[in-house]
Amino acid sequence: MIDKKGSVLFSRIDGRGAPVLLLNGIAMTAPSWEVIARALARQFTVIRCDFRGQLLTPGPAPERVADHVADVENLLDDLDLQSVHIVGTSFGGVIATLVAATHPERVLSLITIASGDGFDEQMADEVTRWKQGCVASLEGPDRGVLFDVLEPVVYSSAYLESHKEDRTERRRQIASLPDAWFEGLKGLLSSAHSLRLGEELKMIRCPTLVLAAELDCFVPLHRAQGLAAAIPNARFEVIEGAGHAVVVEQAEEVIERVTEFLANS
Repeated sequence: MIDKKGSVLFSRIDGRGAPVLLLNGIAMTAPSWEVIARALARQFTVIRCDFRGQLLTPGPAPERVADHVADVENLLDDLDLQSVHIVGTSFGGVIATLVAATHPERVLSLITIASGDGFDEQMADEVTRWKQGCVASLEGPDRGVLFDVLEPVVYSSAYLESHKEDRTERRRQIASLPDAWFEGLKGLLSSAHSLRLGEELKMIRCPTLVLAAELDCFVPLHRAQGLAAAIPNARFEVIEGAGHAVVVEQAEEVIERVTEFLANS
């Protein structure tokens, strides 16, 4: 394992083989991928990173989504990687898609998970609620308010029912995060309002898999279907019984789908 801190982005590298870059959801951090990364590292070189505004990369989040694309490109340069397979979930899936569209020579294959082709009004309203949760956690007596806001949207009801003890610990962990994490998330959420994918999707030439979560309460299935329909020859699959946080809820299923797709890409 290598932690690279010379780059703008914090990154961690595990395993050996073809390089696979994992890109976080908006409220994630590199260790959130641990179960999936550990499994993939048996066959691949797995690179994880935190975007600016996330826990392990210092500094505020950029105002423009396009700046994250430049950060990813710079990270690949720093790591001397000409091209990689990219797997991104939610916000990270959108960044992965933009990298594949604007720098097609650097992306061997693309897998998006619980991602769509942009924000609609319902999603924008939800993001506003998350930002309000950040403010309430920072300014109020209970720093776990943000978790309470996120939980019913991010996880399926069945997962919440079967993981009551885990939920208590996860709430405690979020409540203990530093102010900089909440401020960074606010910045990331502000930039997310501008997420719209359109004509650039036609520029993607690599093998692409769009994985949707059946019970996703944040990214509606039609937004994921729209993403797949706009990318030439993209494959669309649904993971049944999973909420938006499918990489947590059904990590083993994600591992199986990702591994199978990478093996044939």
